[in-house]
Amino acid sequence: MPSVLYTPQKAAIKTNPTIDPSKILEKVEEKPPPKKTLAKGIRKTYEEFCGNTSIHGFQYFGQHRPRKEIFFWIVVFAITIYFCTSIIVRIYVKWYETPVIVSFSEKSTPIWNIPFPRVTICPETKRSINKTAEDTFVELYRKMKDFEKGDRQFNENFTRTDLEDTLTLMHICNSINVNTEPIIRNLSYTDIMSRMLPNFDKYFHTCAWFGNETSCNSLFKKVYTDEGICYVFNTLKADDMYREDVMKSKVTAESKDKQKKVPLKWSLEEGYAVGSDLHTYPARVLTSGSDAGLTIYLQSFLEEMDYSCNGPIQGFKVMLHSPDDVPSVTKHFVRISMEKEVMIAIKPNMITTSADIAAYDPEKRRCFMNKDRQLRFYKVYSQNNCERECLTNYTLGQCKCVHFAMPRTENMTICAEDKIECYMKAHKKFYVKQFKDGSTQDEEAADDDDCNCLPACTSLDFETEISEGYFDLVSTLEAYNSTDDYFAEYPGGKMSRLVIYFKENQFITSRRSELYGITELVANFGGVLGLFMGVSILSVVEIIYHFTLRLWERMMG
Repeated sequence: MPSVLYTPQKAAIKTNPTIDPSKILEKVEEKPPPKKTLAKGIRKTYEEFCGNTSIHGFQYFGQHRPRKEIFFWIVVFAITIYFCTSIIVRIYVKWYETPVIVSFSEKSTPIWNIPFPRVTICPETKRSINKTAEDTFVELYRKMKDFEKGDRQFNENFTRTDLEDTLTLMHICNSINVNTEPIIRNLSYTDIMSRMLPNFDKYFHTCAWFGNETSCNSLFKKVYTDEGICYVFNTLKADDMYREDVMKSKVTAESKDKQKKVPLKWSLEEGYAVGSDLHTYPARVLTSGSDAGLTIYLQSFLEEMDYSCNGPIQGFKVMLHSPDDVPSVTKHFVRISMEKEVMIAIKPNMITTSADIAAYDPEKRRCFMNKDRQLRFYKVYSQNNCERECLTNYTLGQCKCVHFAMPRTENMTICAEDKIECYMKAHKKFYVKQFKDGSTQDEEAADDDDCNCLPACTSLDFETEISEGYFDLVSTLEAYNSTDDYFAEYPGGKMSRLVIYFKENQFITSRRSELYGITELVANFGGVLGLFMGVSILSVVEIIYHFTLRLWERMMG
């Protein structure tokens, strides 16, 4: 039996024979399509996105599956997002808080790219005395106390010169606790120390630089330190070290005028200027070894030593540091005893900084570049210069005066004898304060405090290897038959030989560079997202495409 096609027209005629079949067809064809809503469009787009996305696990959310399976994949997806987010947060925190890493440089640096260290030598003898005719420091102090208690009249036993010497020695000797009122105000301590100390040529007998014997007076300059007069070699001149309003009392007027003709074409951050000559300022050497270094023959005299000033230790203190650095003479020194030959082999320890971390905040890179921190007294920033300036400011705040060896302006008062105990206590309080500030790690306190002395981003220190032997001056003089001549000119003299030189021609520098740059940060984020979820840049584009352009086409189509 043939099949009969059932249509709406036949059904309508069967029900009502009078109806026109053509009209029935028009009504069927004019039936409106289902209404499109935004919710339905988003749902359809979501199902399509889940079926086509490259993100792992999403396809199961767009399929009609049992609730147990859907719940399982929701839990897996939540756990994956948790671990992925945790790792990304750790990477970001590490990038944000410690963006800088210090590592070894890829290639070695020749020693002629850096200056020879600034050599500071301080005699332990602060005042030359003749034990048969002159008083020691303790004897002078006792006479001064008697002078204070009496009518305060000078006599042959205690002159004004003796009083000036005593008051000056009270600042540089460490054997007496001072609690006295100033007797003479506005003393020029630097002039008095220069008068008390023996002639420079008497202590510095012979010098040799770069294998050539030369006058020690042409190499060393006088400076004033916490422990009295010292002598420095290869330092920057005062105009290159200190700011204009600073009283440049650390360098004599002679040395200032002598160096004024030589322009400074070196900085620690930039190095020597291109095309610099062999003889540079500050000086450098071309090779390693004792023959290419600095040799000094130092003399001491038993009869001139005042053991009541600095105790039983006599001889010299030697400090090595960068030419633009002014450290405290009480730190990191090498002692040169009498009748000794001391060989100091130095190895540079230099940290440089890559240009790409200059844009970071100093607190993040944990160092200051010269342009980041402008010091009040010094033109060049270093951690030692900053700490010394900070100690000066702290002492001024505590005592209303500063030590005569501290950098100062014309309107700053020099501490007299009644302030010795004050600035000594201020010195101790300053380091306790630094310890407390560093242990609390309070960044806001560091910002409010002038003593935020981070290391310099480019720094130069020197490690030392010291060897020592007996220097037999008498036997040497006897071999040359010159004993009588020497001791006639230098009675009671004892000599030591000091040699300072680079150990090797090349050294490995350390370098501050980015731990994570933007490229590494994005790559790490992408690696974690790809490992846990299969997310990439195209995955993000897919999301944007489906829920913008694709959704729009679905709603409009």
